[in-house]
Amino acid sequence: MAADRSDGDPLDFHGRVVVVTGGARGIGRGIAGAFLTAGADVLVCGRSEVADPDLPVGSDADGTTRRAVFVAADLRDAEQAAAVVRAAADRFGRLDVLVNNAGGSPNADAATASPRFSASIVNLNLLAPLYCAQAANAVMQDQEGGGSIVNITSVSGLRPSPGTAAYGAAKAGLVSLTQSLAVEWAPKVRVNALSAGLIATGSAESHYGGPAGMAAVAATVPLGRFGTPGDVAGICLFLASPLAAYVSGANLVAHGGGEWPAFLTAAAAPS
Repeated sequence: MAADRSDGDPLDFHGRVVVVTGGARGIGRGIAGAFLTAGADVLVCGRSEVADPDLPVGSDADGTTRRAVFVAADLRDAEQAAAVVRAAADRFGRLDVLVNNAGGSPNADAATASPRFSASIVNLNLLAPLYCAQAANAVMQDQEGGGSIVNITSVSGLRPSPGTAAYGAAKAGLVSLTQSLAVEWAPKVRVNALSAGLIATGSAESHYGGPAGMAAVAATVPLGRFGTPGDVAGICLFLASPLAAYVSGANLVAHGGGEWPAFLTAAAAPS
């Protein structure tokens, strides 16, 4: 994206095209909705078909409702990943922003996780973003204004990730990949990472044992709450905008201040 938009709001994405992987639900849905509201044409993808009424929406300033376009794809397959990018470029004529959001992992004991399981987790969380980024870069390098790629990673890649070891390792790799691609693809394409902390999505409550568990976990965060998809979306808008025109190869950590140090809790406990 061009470094300067002197025609007005730097967060106005009218005329811009955005792909959000895994953008039909959870954090990705929040990201897609934010770009739609900012005026962008948005394409989202996922492995499962999504009915049109369930796709992310946004509203223009005049109240016009804008809806994302959906493409079904398994991004662990390089050809399908490239097809998602081609679908956006063919439909809208360009691609300005790629948000590599698709990812995740169920809990698994590292001692007994099968090779197939571990490979699948690494493929989804590290190789799939690379495949999408390669395809996006090919489009962005050949268009005026270049483009911006935002890789959604996790604090699991910055600290121990017990129970999701392969996921944490893949996310650590994604931060390194971000830094390398930012150097290789400059100056036309900026590449940044966003390491998210605890984010409240539809599955978070059941994962943490209900409202009481959510409250207990939130109390360990210095800002006193879980993040929201909207928090992540706002950072994506910034990183993709001219406001971040000199930001590339960065890893922006959004974790509410991190985690209250365990040794302080232990020291304060009665003996």
